[in-house]
Amino acid sequence: MKLEKIVLKSLIVNADDFGLHTAVNHAVIEGYEKGCLRSTSLMPTGSAVEEAAELARQHPELGIGAHITLVAEHPVLPVDKVRSLLTPEGRFFPDHVAFIKAFLQGTIRMEELYAECEAQIARIESLGLVITHLDSHQHLHVLPRVIDICLELAQRHGIHRMRLPAEACLFNGGYPAPLARKVAKCGLTFCARLARRKAAGRMAMPQAFFGMLAGGHMEEKYFQAILRALPEGTAEIMVHPGLDNKALGAAYDWQYHWEDEYQSVTSPRVLQYIQEARIRLISFKELSNE
Repeated sequence: MKLEKIVLKSLIVNADDFGLHTAVNHAVIEGYEKGCLRSTSLMPTGSAVEEAAELARQHPELGIGAHITLVAEHPVLPVDKVRSLLTPEGRFFPDHVAFIKAFLQGTIRMEELYAECEAQIARIESLGLVITHLDSHQHLHVLPRVIDICLELAQRHGIHRMRLPAEACLFNGGYPAPLARKVAKCGLTFCARLARRKAAGRMAMPQAFFGMLAGGHMEEKYFQAILRALPEGTAEIMVHPGLDNKALGAAYDWQYHWEDEYQSVTSPRVLQYIQEARIRLISFKELSNE
């Protein structure tokens, strides 16, 4: 009698930007209660971070990561403590492109970067939350030298798990991304793979990552394409759910399809496929270095 091989697949569906806005906060909680979300990343600089923390305390099984934020927001530390990280208006650089440009030009002071990252971790801890993993807004934590800071701080604060945004360069999941976005993804994947080498033996990380190419545009069809492509082992899918496109679009000019992403993680068809495919939903808490 031929025995059927059992393919073991574990999946972390992680919602970014928890704490950014109340419409994101409640989408995350509903995605956890009604859908496949088991993990989220808390933005310590977000305007709704205290509400998010209260919701997290009410749902202790939801994994809460530290979403280190170094662009597009205000710092946790006073402006005069992190001047090299900021524009003249006292905000972080608008996006990862501006940050990387300043970083390569050598104008960012590493001691200020370290201090701000630590202050953000401490901010989450001060809200009474246990941090399950570390990641970052626009994935800046995997940049050379930034990864060294993050690994040192993770060790100091007892954080043993981390996102590695290394989506396979040839994977698109049917999403019609322009060439520039594909090239940017491959650059990020290269940095993430270098970061994995530094983090090996120190941090537990999923074997695979999805959601970079379709990030902010994760319609159900793209989400299902990723589910069908999941490899054996543990994978993470990054999502950005929200409940009010109009309010979120007015506040953040990111062109995200927030409500589509919420529908994806709560879709009955998605949940049925996960059950039938015997995919185990976990948070970063279940990862180990073994």
